[in-house]
Amino acid sequence: MTQQPTPPGSHPHQEHAGGGRDRTSMWVAGGTVFAGVVLLVDGLLDILKGITAIASDDIYANINDYVYRFNLTGWGWVLLILGVISVITGLGLLTDALWARVVGVFMASLSLIANFLWLPYQPLWALISIALDAWVIWALTAHRSARTTAL
Repeated sequence: MTQQPTPPGSHPHQEHAGGGRDRTSMWVAGGTVFAGVVLLVDGLLDILKGITAIASDDIYANINDYVYRFNLTGWGWVLLILGVISVITGLGLLTDALWARVVGVFMASLSLIANFLWLPYQPLWALISIALDAWVIWALTAHRSARTTAL
């Protein structure tokens, strides 16, 4: 039997007749766009939360016996800086920049840790953010663009 040529832009070992790899790659590519949008929106929300914490310490619940308790003004600056970097990274992901993929995994990891520390202050939002950060990490590490599969 002769080997059939593969269509341009595809990998020779991909399944094309409704196989699982095509569907998975569609989910992953969509997940990367979703990751960019999530980082962009999460960054904007972190900027707003940071500004709120810097402007007024009494806006959030006062937690007295929390192991990771610290000054909310300092926490506000952390959120503001993380938010700005996340917005820039989200924009980079939407343009499919390779640096943004690496920074995106790092930022989502930092955001996951920061939201864990933020749990007593806003538990529901922190849990939602942790779940979204986990999705972002998966999408950015599972995605293989044509550029990376050629390497």
